[in-house]
Amino acid sequence: MRSGVDALEQWFVMNAGRQLGPMDADAARLIARESPGAWCWKQGMPDWQPIYQVAQVRAMKKDGVTPFPDPTPDMIQPKPSGLPAQAAPAPTPAKRPSFTPDPNASGGYGLAQTTDGVDFKLYGAETQFVELELDPGESAVAEAGAMMYKTCDVQMETIFGDGSNQSSGLLGSLFGAGKRMLTGESLFTTVFSQQGSGKGRVAFAAPYPGTILPLNLRDFGGKLICQKDSFLAGAKGVSIGIQFQKKILTGLFGGEGFILQKLEGDGWVFVHMGGTVRKIELAAGESLDVDTGCLAAMTQTVDYDIRMVGGGIKSMLFGGEGVFFARLTGP
Repeated sequence: MRSGVDALEQWFVMNAGRQLGPMDADAARLIARESPGAWCWKQGMPDWQPIYQVAQVRAMKKDGVTPFPDPTPDMIQPKPSGLPAQAAPAPTPAKRPSFTPDPNASGGYGLAQTTDGVDFKLYGAETQFVELELDPGESAVAEAGAMMYKTCDVQMETIFGDGSNQSSGLLGSLFGAGKRMLTGESLFTTVFSQQGSGKGRVAFAAPYPGTILPLNLRDFGGKLICQKDSFLAGAKGVSIGIQFQKKILTGLFGGEGFILQKLEGDGWVFVHMGGTVRKIELAAGESLDVDTGCLAAMTQTVDYDIRMVGGGIKSMLFGGEGVFFARLTGP
């Protein structure tokens, strides 16, 4: 193909059974003057067109405005049967990374249509990671340094706090970051937003062996109390705060300290706990004794207190369970 001519402006002309080109519009216009019954084509046109019907290359009189008369029917040459062999193929769009669909994916995961809320898939057993699927314009927030990988059209931004109350300005952001510092976490979180036209994916890895729990805060009245440092990632808008123990003895001997992590909102959150986790539902007034270091999370209605290990001094000293255990009372 001739250099210096844009591929979209390269014309091909079929005249007297011969294919001519590529050429610019001026050269095609000269052929149209001599052979008004010829045919022309350029990239972007679906098929050959009679050259006298194409305004860009139709022959004009000296005034540059008045076209030459249309050719008579006997002057129209036979229509070419195929497009030019030299025609440049349409550009192929860049391929997006392909992902194997999983039958155990959450609702909407891997589907083309937009869904309500983030979709996700958990991978792994002892050492897990979670992959989130974001619709265009959708965002997720995660602990700093938790990202494992992401598609290229997912943009990341580091912010103060959790970004749940951006309307409160700088003071609100500083207050949110300060609450995170009390739980021993970083002052910053990272927001991941899908900027492309399709779906984006971003994955977050657990910091140590254990279980990643996907929890929808709507199912728990919009609030959940967790271990410190348990939050891994979640939908943007989820508030990551603190919950103080109401009783001094509970804070001193409860195994979790005076400060717990409080998650509020109406979207998905992903919390990480060491070991294997079991969900237990307590009826109103029903109680459960738990080792003080084994409580992963609880709803806001559960009463959390501590009790001394029964069985006397011998059980406390030699039973291996410590002096106190946590008593959880439902609902």
